[in-house]
Amino acid sequence: MMSIKRHFALVPAVLPVLFLASCATQTQTNKPVRHGNVQVTESTTIVRPAPVIVPPNKVVKPAPAPKASYSSFADWKADFTTRAIASGYNSSDVQRLMGSASLNQQVISLDSGQPEFSKMPWDYADSAVSDARVNTGRSKFAEQRAYLSTLESRYGVNAEIIAAIWGMESAYGVVTGNSYLPSALASLAYDGRRQAFAESQLLSLITLLQRGDVSWSQLDGSWAGGMGQTQFIPTTWLKEGVDGDNNGHKNPWSTADALASTASYLSNAGWVRGLAPFYEVRLPAGFNYNAVGTKQSVAQWAALGIDTIADVSLNANTPMELWLPAGKDGPALLLSKNFDAIKVYNNSNSYALGVSLLGKAIARQGGLQQSWPRYERPLSTTQVTNLQQRLTRAGYDTQGADGVIGTNTRKAFQRWQADNGQTPDGFITQRSATSLTAW
Repeated sequence: MMSIKRHFALVPAVLPVLFLASCATQTQTNKPVRHGNVQVTESTTIVRPAPVIVPPNKVVKPAPAPKASYSSFADWKADFTTRAIASGYNSSDVQRLMGSASLNQQVISLDSGQPEFSKMPWDYADSAVSDARVNTGRSKFAEQRAYLSTLESRYGVNAEIIAAIWGMESAYGVVTGNSYLPSALASLAYDGRRQAFAESQLLSLITLLQRGDVSWSQLDGSWAGGMGQTQFIPTTWLKEGVDGDNNGHKNPWSTADALASTASYLSNAGWVRGLAPFYEVRLPAGFNYNAVGTKQSVAQWAALGIDTIADVSLNANTPMELWLPAGKDGPALLLSKNFDAIKVYNNSNSYALGVSLLGKAIARQGGLQQSWPRYERPLSTTQVTNLQQRLTRAGYDTQGADGVIGTNTRKAFQRWQADNGQTPDGFITQRSATSLTAW
């Protein structure tokens, strides 16, 4: 049963801007009442503004502007070196870093490559909660239990979620990448597809080297720029890194710094203390599947007949999104703001689901109750492109035809389903999309 609590915040109509970020609260809880089978607790919260201390502004160096094109990798290196130094970065550090960078064609291939087939959601879930990952995670969780509990208390992020991201990103610190970061990022910048991104990573890496957070002897990471035990890219580490072991440096390869930074990062991304990333639910008979993918309050979902499988208590005003990762025959999930917070690491629902399920497994909590429809088969990249083109031509705009199933493609397909006699669950498979994918 889903027990719903109603919460009303009373905020003064006019507040100085500086006072909005921090408030003292006092809550008065009224007598619980019942609406059908749902217990509703109504509470009134009086919000009193408190002053905010604003830190001094930081000096930000301007990003150097690149040329329109380059004749060679050496040409790009020379130009980038000149621009970086002109922008105020230390000349010797820039030249040392660029002098060590070489063109890596494999990185360019990886960046531009696409998988032959799209993955089904259970592929990600199975990988996330593999026996090896779960067993190692429980062992590492036990080793770091006291520290992770401290981080949970400080930042509000569940200890098992911090551990799960640690496991997903680097196998708990074991696999942190073997690509030489200066070469990988320089290759991406020269290739041009993500030049601004890669150049900003290089500039941030120079700053990290200058302030001693990263050492010159420790520059191996992922081909896409991820560093350390929880795979922050340099720009994000520069902004979000935390000195977890209090040694005066923020080192992404330090376990304490990496875990503290992950907790802080999720907190800054809007993590809500005490809220699970998702709640598995049951859909009532006759449910209107056009509501899939929309965000509504817990009270609104309850009014539509949706109930959680586990017995939980949720605030009635909390917004949730209904997601059917495998359509009408798979699990049904209400996604919270914390699910979105996990996606700051990887903007993928499958990734956030994998992290959430791994966290549950590490904490020895139950997984999904509804089984996956494993008989369904994915589309090839070519088929997805065909689908996108045909949907768009039929008036269901997918916002491009890139061969990747994203939110726009799912929503367009869901509209097509509703108009063509299918349950509009947005699940794209060989069976559901057959008339749109064949030549």
